[in-house]
Amino acid sequence: MPEQPTFENLFRQAEYSAVHLEMRDGYMRSDLEFVSWSRDPHSVPAVRPPSSRPWLALMRETTDRGVAVRRARIFSEPMSDYLRFEHHLTPGNVRAGEQIRWLPRRRASDLALPGNDFWLFDSTLIVFLHFTGEGELSPEGDEERTTDRALVRLCATAFEAVWKRAIPHEAYQPG
Repeated sequence: MPEQPTFENLFRQAEYSAVHLEMRDGYMRSDLEFVSWSRDPHSVPAVRPPSSRPWLALMRETTDRGVAVRRARIFSEPMSDYLRFEHHLTPGNVRAGEQIRWLPRRRASDLALPGNDFWLFDSTLIVFLHFTGEGELSPEGDEERTTDRALVRLCATAFEAVWKRAIPHEAYQPG
């Protein structure tokens, strides 16, 4: 059985799109940058050059090849501290080429959504992400990959419904 590409290589192999739906109010609260920002929001610059963070460099590399990278976040209001931290960092993601939108959870009540966050690559491969109740990556396996067409359709439809309704990052300011 051939070895699966790494998560990073899925972006390098993407031909036209990578979309991400986030539906949690907090992730990786143990992240040292989040801990630092929690103590002093000025300790973590909002915008950094892509070369300073591997994720931003990967997004710049991916979007420079013409791959559309879109991320939609469904969140509760008032926004959690962790999502405020993500909002603070989002200008760097946008500068690296990601398109990001925000959808308050109460505006998503009538949308059919999958049970887990996911990335969908080129409308063919889904990577479901698994987290603990505290928002850390699941020790039982942090991802699940599938090309099941029914699941691809579900996730693509859910993402597009959220995307259509969500507010572009540039227009959303936390309350």
